Amino acid sequence: MATKLIPIQASLRAKAGKGAARATRREGLVPAVIYGAKKDATLIALDPRIIMRELHKPGWRSHVYEITAGDISERVLMRDMQFHPVTDAPIHVDYQRLAPGHKVHVEVAVHIVGEEVSPGIKRGGVLNVVRHTIEVTADPENIPELFTADISELDINDNVRWDDLKGTEGVVATVQIPNFVVATIAAPTVDVEEEAPAAEAEAAPAEEKK
Repeated sequence: MATKLIPIQASLRAKAGKGAARATRREGLVPAVIYGAKKDATLIALDPRIIMRELHKPGWRSHVYEITAGDISERVLMRDMQFHPVTDAPIHVDYQRLAPGHKVHVEVAVHIVGEEVSPGIKRGGVLNVVRHTIEVTADPENIPELFTADISELDINDNVRWDDLKGTEGVVATVQIPNFVVATIAAPTVDVEEEAPAAEAEAAPAEEKK
């Protein structure tokens, strides 16, 4: 499975430091840095709308971006970002450079399918997603966009484990638990507070007969 690349156009920044970063923000851009793969850091600036667009996509932590800025082109993962404490606007982004043959740790989102036809859900069971994302070790050329958990045939008390997921080919989970649970269908919960008045009402006639 080849890694899907998402293109991003950026511009190069000449200077590092807080002063240079503030100047970039005054221009309406977000300062960012590309690091890793035993190379010098590359300073770039991005349109904030690009960053917010990607953050609203599910599973962005495992998306591979191809950033083009000036005469450079880098394949990267979005690793960390800072937001303004008042406006929540992005003010800085860190990207990790990917190098062929050098495996990386990445969080991959779990996508649930089959919920509408699951026997357990139809009988009132409750879906409990134990792991919304799973950290794995993967080659940069084989980073999954997401893992798929199919619960279409699961009943109450059934579960989905690592071995049941689709899209795990070529990656290794970092979780130190063999075939760990990803999602379960739990029995429907009973509201004890609602049951109590009903039980009292049933007991009342019996007490009146005494």
